[in-house]
This record gives sequence, structure tokens and C-alpha cells, in this order.
Amino acid sequence: MFLDFFALGLLVFVGLTIFYGVIAIHDIPYEIAKKRNHPQQDALHVAGWVSLFTLHVLWPFLWIWATLYREDRGWGFVDKTQANNNEEAVTQDTQLPAATDTAQLEKIEKLEQQLQLLQRQMVLLSRQNQLDESSSQKEQ
Repeated sequence: MFLDFFALGLLVFVGLTIFYGVIAIHDIPYEIAKKRNHPQQDALHVAGWVSLFTLHVLWPFLWIWATLYREDRGWGFVDKTQANNNEEAVTQDTQLPAATDTAQLEKIEKLEQQLQLLQRQMVLLSRQNQLDESSSQKEQ
């Protein structure tokens, strides 16, 4: 009789321990988010509880979601100050140098004149096509 009660007590203890363990494990992503000052802590907490009812399918994704954000670097993999320095370097590299050479200025002016001439020719051709289309429609 003693062993029956002992087995029942052990069974209840193991069941409660497993139940508490599952709940504690599902709170790990929320705890990570809280520690990292994640901007979506509440969503992670709710999704952890939802994951309990979806047979733990969401839980690995919650872990990844919680660990992607860090307060010092945000969502990226680079420190914010380093990223700002890189952006400044890129903008400096992409700025075109001022054309001070007279030969370059002359080439640019010549190309602009050619472009204007081509644009005028395109306008004339489009007008001529419109006139041709309208005359062919009148004939039909």
C-alpha cells in the first residue's frame, strides 16, 4: 500500500516538473528579449504562449527572433558607429569630382548638344508617325 502512494506521488511530481519545465523553456526567448531590451518583447512573450498550443513549432523561430536584436547594434551585424563611418565613406566615394579641365567641359557641352539634336529628331519622327497613322486611317 505504501508503494502505491509513493508511485502516485512520484508520478504527480514528475508530471508537475515536466509541466513547469515546458512553461519555463517557452519563456526563454522572452527572457532573452528582456535582457537585450528588444523592442518587441511583448510580441515574443505572447508568441511563446501561442507556441505552447501549436506543439512548439514556433519556438525555434522565437529564439532566432529574440537573439537577432541587440541594443548596441540594432538588427544588423555591425556596430552602429562603424556603420555610420562606412556610410560616410561610401557617400564620399560616390560623389563626382568637379570637372575643372576645359577639355572635359568642352566634351560635355558637345555631348549635350548632340543629345538635344537627337531629342528634336525623335519629336519630329513621332509627329511624322502620328500624321502617317491619321492619314492611313482616313484612307480606310
